[in-house]
Amino acid sequence: MDDYISQMKQFVNEHATGPTIVIAGAGLFALRRHMAGRVCRSKARLDGKTVLITGANTGIGKETAVDLARRGARVILACRDMGRANRAADEIRKRSGNGNVVVKQLDLASLKSVRALAADVKASEERLDILINNAGIMMCPKWKTEDGFEMQFGVNHLGHFLLTNSLLDLLKKSAPSRVVNVSSLGHEHGKMHFDDIHLDKDYDPIISYCQSKLANILFTRELAWRLSGTGVTAYSLHPGAIRTELGRHVTQSMSLWKLMKYAHLMLLWPFVKSPWEGAQTTIYCAVDESLQNVNGLYYSDCAPKQPKLQACDDASAKKLWDISASMVGLA
Repeated sequence: MDDYISQMKQFVNEHATGPTIVIAGAGLFALRRHMAGRVCRSKARLDGKTVLITGANTGIGKETAVDLARRGARVILACRDMGRANRAADEIRKRSGNGNVVVKQLDLASLKSVRALAADVKASEERLDILINNAGIMMCPKWKTEDGFEMQFGVNHLGHFLLTNSLLDLLKKSAPSRVVNVSSLGHEHGKMHFDDIHLDKDYDPIISYCQSKLANILFTRELAWRLSGTGVTAYSLHPGAIRTELGRHVTQSMSLWKLMKYAHLMLLWPFVKSPWEGAQTTIYCAVDESLQNVNGLYYSDCAPKQPKLQACDDASAKKLWDISASMVGLA
């Protein structure tokens, strides 16, 4: 018996690598599935409807455009780089089988450009059923917009704030319609610096980004309240950690010690969402039938989620609205 036990121990020791690899592989697969998140299951069609998506020439914006075009929508790609946008439009037409994909220029760092796009859309489009405020910039150096605003707050929030308000009449005319604002889990680390909204006293790219993403949710909350009873509903969302170009400015703006501090997160890179996976919650908020009578909520992985406490503060939402309206000339 002792010889048998000894032989079994020796066998396990000699063949331990196999089970270890299997267990490790299963764990990595489970992590990848968890990171991928849920998928929008709605089969809703959008024939005869018009969708406008900002920043739709790449990443989750482009994947969102492909999906909504496949559902039959007329899709407007509102982008800064017209060359890239036209190439993306060709790809979207081919992948979706829908030729009704058009490109319009939009630079969210310019209020003049935002107003020009809104005027173009109102003059050329009979309806607007879904507005998806998707474009954004992440952790860039201390840059200014054309109008002198801090770049991340200006692009991620103020540009979309003006665009949405400029298109509200068309959205109301097309009701039931939806506004979808792409925010981020980063809002949980955000704070509205109302006394220094452009962070002129002490700029930090991470603090700026998180503030702008918190602003997206507060904007959605106030917008939903103001649109109550109009047939226009608003949603904000966290798309997940995604393999896109959004983080291209990180190495330019972060000091070496901060890069080293977050270097371990690079180990998760193979497990983060693809652009298609990252687009699912945006698509869900844009089309899912169950959201038709829901307004102002925040979503993650195709399900409602409770945002950070300050993101639920009505006073902060109203204050941000009033400040933003004054900045963009709507007050």
